[in-house]
Amino acid sequence: MGPIFFLAILGSTSISIIIIVFLFLKRQSQKEQVNLEIELRKQRQEFFLPNRVDAYERAILLMERLHPNSLVMRLNNPSLPAKIMHAEFLKTIREEFDHNITQQLFISPVAWKLLRDSKEELVKLINLAASQVQENTSAIELSAKIFELVAQLEKLPSEVATEFLKKEFQELF
Repeated sequence: MGPIFFLAILGSTSISIIIIVFLFLKRQSQKEQVNLEIELRKQRQEFFLPNRVDAYERAILLMERLHPNSLVMRLNNPSLPAKIMHAEFLKTIREEFDHNITQQLFISPVAWKLLRDSKEELVKLINLAASQVQENTSAIELSAKIFELVAQLEKLPSEVATEFLKKEFQELF
């Protein structure tokens, strides 16, 4: 066994050791990366969870405030003409929605679409009620027409959205 054979054995052993060390270090690096990703997800969850909880609370509150019965009772002003009350309803709906528009950052796109659609359906309902009363009638008649239309619906879009939000919120935990 000459020196060349010894160097060949030593060389293959060194290459094997280098490969083993390389594979070990690569595996350790992958484990560290996975652990860092887990920690980052955990920190992100801790940061965003309170904001998400708040967003779901505010979105549900928005749906409750925009429920036609709530809206009519809150804005009730019998001394106003129906035309003015109609404008007040639409203004309040727009303001309430605009005030909560940033909540879409923290709730799902599906939930946000339900909120937006619910608002649009409410506007349609208010407009329909306004079109079915005479302009010179009182706000009481407009409110009564809104209640009448609401009674004809099996489920309001705001109720559907609220149920969806509650279900989606429960899935956070």
